[in-house]
Amino acid sequence: MRIAILDDIHRAYEGTAGVRRLRERADVRIFTAPFGDPSALAGFDALVANRERTTFTRELFARLPDLRIIAQTGNHAYHIDLAAAAARGVIVAKATGGFSYGAAELAIGLAIAVMRRIPATDRAVKGGTWHTPLTSILHHKTLGIVGLGHVGRQVATIAKAFEMRVLAWGPRLTDEAAIAAGVERRDLDDLLRESDVVSIHATLAAESRGLLDARRLALMKPTAYLINTARGPIVDEAALVATLRDKRIAGAGLDVFDQEPLPAGHPLTTLDNVVLTPHIGWPTDEAYERFADSAADVLIAYADGRDIPRFSVRN
Repeated sequence: MRIAILDDIHRAYEGTAGVRRLRERADVRIFTAPFGDPSALAGFDALVANRERTTFTRELFARLPDLRIIAQTGNHAYHIDLAAAAARGVIVAKATGGFSYGAAELAIGLAIAVMRRIPATDRAVKGGTWHTPLTSILHHKTLGIVGLGHVGRQVATIAKAFEMRVLAWGPRLTDEAAIAAGVERRDLDDLLRESDVVSIHATLAAESRGLLDARRLALMKPTAYLINTARGPIVDEAALVATLRDKRIAGAGLDVFDQEPLPAGHPLTTLDNVVLTPHIGWPTDEAYERFADSAADVLIAYADGRDIPRFSVRN
């Protein structure tokens, strides 16, 4: 095989064990910048897609006649036209690499940052102002987790170190699964009413798009904080801006947005009760190691004619 690893903007893949394994079996090229014209991928029959950094449209597939398989890192393929891939006979393999510890840690980090006003006070001190605001802590507060999957459960585990009471909601969450995770199951509306911090870890799907709309945001306490490290469209962004602007909740920590990169001058950038990060939940040292290993597993299995996990149109 000839394999191209795309969009390695952090130059993190080269030293991984996964890439070393691939190089024993294949010709591997790592693109550390956008590949530009699709002709740059001529002759590559396998691509490693680095999360969602390249959008694979029907038009792009038409210009990649040599392509046979994409090893898609991460748990989602929102950016790939799966119907177009199937029509071209391109396999979209799942190189998930497990779940992101980084997203779980960032959720807690954003909560602390916005509640303790860390970015604002950092700017003030650097600007010569010594202001000590009264701030909130996590200890003994109630955390509501929206979506108790792998990341949500890891957040719950970290929250226990702060002696937080943890509530959770999920569309298929059972009392038994909640008890096993050491949390209390709640209906979503009740979770929003009771929580001091709401952290979103749901998967983006038709039923979760706009899940936290204006009505549900209005259920939150005026002293509560919203954290989103999952996907922007799970929250009605316009409703959230209005809620934050009117101080109907205390603040938010956001790593994901409807449009990424966030456009210059976006209303969220004008608010003093928001901490914003540029979708940094997943790109960590350990995540790249796991993605490289997972990509190597699926591409070597493909080369050997073994079954591999795949995304399909119904995913």
